[in-house]
Amino acid sequence: MYGRYFHRYKWPFLVAVACVACEALCDLLGPTLAARVLNLGILPGQMAAVLHWGALMLLVTGVGAGFAVTRNILASRVSQRLGADLRYDLFGRIMSLSEAGADRIETGSLITRMTNDTSQVTQFVNGIMRIFLKAPITGVGSIVLASILNFRLSLIIYAVVLITGGLVAMSMRLSYPRFAQYQQAMDKVNTTVQEYLTGVRLVKAFGTYDEETRRFGAANGNLMDKGIRSQRVIIITSPLITLVVGLGTVVAIYAGGGLFLDGRTQPGDISAFVTYMLQMLASLMMLTNVFNTFVRTRASSARIAEVLACEQDVAPAGDDTPLRGVVEFRHVTFTYPGGSGVPALRDVSVAVGPGDHLAVIGPTGAGKSTLCWLLLRFYDVDGGQILLDGKDIRERSVEAVRAGIALVPQKAMLFSGTVAENIRWGDPDAPELAIREAAARAQAGFVEELPDGFAHVLGAGAVNLSGGQRQRLSIARALVRDAPILVLDDATSALDAITEAKLRGELWGARGDQTVILITQRCTTAMFADRILVLENGAAIGYGTHEELLAACPTYQEIYRSQVDSAGLPRDAVPRAGGAA
Repeated sequence: MYGRYFHRYKWPFLVAVACVACEALCDLLGPTLAARVLNLGILPGQMAAVLHWGALMLLVTGVGAGFAVTRNILASRVSQRLGADLRYDLFGRIMSLSEAGADRIETGSLITRMTNDTSQVTQFVNGIMRIFLKAPITGVGSIVLASILNFRLSLIIYAVVLITGGLVAMSMRLSYPRFAQYQQAMDKVNTTVQEYLTGVRLVKAFGTYDEETRRFGAANGNLMDKGIRSQRVIIITSPLITLVVGLGTVVAIYAGGGLFLDGRTQPGDISAFVTYMLQMLASLMMLTNVFNTFVRTRASSARIAEVLACEQDVAPAGDDTPLRGVVEFRHVTFTYPGGSGVPALRDVSVAVGPGDHLAVIGPTGAGKSTLCWLLLRFYDVDGGQILLDGKDIRERSVEAVRAGIALVPQKAMLFSGTVAENIRWGDPDAPELAIREAAARAQAGFVEELPDGFAHVLGAGAVNLSGGQRQRLSIARALVRDAPILVLDDATSALDAITEAKLRGELWGARGDQTVILITQRCTTAMFADRILVLENGAAIGYGTHEELLAACPTYQEIYRSQVDSAGLPRDAVPRAGGAA
């Protein structure tokens, strides 16, 4: 997964590794030079030797410091740039996720992977270039040089390394699943917080503070438990490794004292040997941290790789001819992936062309909005075809399809920024006059009354506007796009009857050659369309004009009567099946 990143930063990485190796060699020379100072200078009383070997020690230390500064600078730059690239690629992949991929990974988890997991990888790369590679070089070098000084004493080091290696292997094996569970628990905390922030007004309205506090407390407690559990192995193994190396050092000093008394070694050699033991201790502790960090990074990398391997949005290649607006659903069947398995649409056929207005109506869950998602090619049909200008939608490029469709979603989603910037989402190059005209057609006259008019800044999600105001700006955004196909997914649900009638007059009155598909639950909205498609349980059970459906479609009749009753109108105002409209 990281091959292309390594190739991108190969030379800075290799230079940093070379600096780490040189720095480690300088550190390894220190104890040997100190032994020369003691054996050849201090014990014989040769001040010239002390100055010679001491000056050499200072030179080696200064060179090592220069290598350390260089690798620190390179490590910081490379790791941060790699982290930025990784976040950018993750965001790009999230932007191109198919709907199935987006449904599979929760939003809170995606945020954790882009922040916490990428930070873990960045820290690991920084550590590799700064200190992680130094540990094995120093450790192996300490063992080799200690063996050269005294092979018998070095057997103690071999025993210590063998025991420590076993402890590290056990730590890695036990830690990996625990760190993976810890990251999942963090996902849950982020998801819980995000859900609360998204629905904070609903929480306040229903007074469910205690329930939300309980949910967060459970998620937070679970994160704490998983964190303690993931650290438990490290907490146990790290002191054990320190104990093993400490005991090895004591044994080495004891054995070295015996060899000195027998005249088989010198004090400087024993001092250097103990220093190498301490260097090896530091290296082993560093390696333990390396492996523990590697375990966490491995878990984070697997989560990042899962996102990068997710199914992308449908292939962009295909015919990019601009659309004229002829739409045909031909025997379309579709089931949401990972859903209940029940088809959301079953053998639906309908056609609409430029200048036509099609209304789609039906009970909740009938599959009305699914038509939008299929038309925008968020999903591909399981059976049948969707034809645009007579060509299968799967043979057209995604960009051309979506560029030819202006969508007003069921939930009006606006973004932080000015009113004008939000409307320009429909057309980034739209002049101010076009923005004002689109707002006027969408009955968004309230914008002129805002403190700064079209320059008024909206908060995140436009929470400083009412539902109806957000919906009208969403409609203006679609109108400024001036696409050949306009899809309104229950886009007038928050509007009063008078405002909706004025909007309908703008959309219906101009007619023109725009294809309009209106998804609604109101008969009073659908009745003005040229044709109405009635859906129930994913199947088309009625198609025709308002009058034709009132005469022949029981489901449409029931919807109409229920709305008449709720409006307080007499039942005899509704034609019966078979009667005249």
